[in-house]
Amino acid sequence: MNNMQNIMAQAQRMKRDITKKQEEIYSTNYTGTSEWVEVVFNGKKDLISMNIKYDGDLNEDKDMLQDMITLAIKDAFNKIEKDISDKLGVYSSMLGGLM
Repeated sequence: MNNMQNIMAQAQRMKRDITKKQEEIYSTNYTGTSEWVEVVFNGKKDLISMNIKYDGDLNEDKDMLQDMITLAIKDAFNKIEKDISDKLGVYSSMLGGLM
């Protein structure tokens, strides 16, 4: 029975570690940038802010602006996913990809 208690204690520690790392990710702001746009998301992928850094005529360059917004968002999401992988990836492999 002692072995089962050790396994349960280890599982509880792992759960606390995962929760702590998730909270770190959720409370971190991730900045994504492109040539004309800067966006900030939190780790839950909620948009915090967007700044358009362009002085030209936005009506003429609407398609390019849309592309720049998309690139900035992808940049921020890639940073979030990398942080998740760095901080929680070890747990995913331990649990057989269940996370």
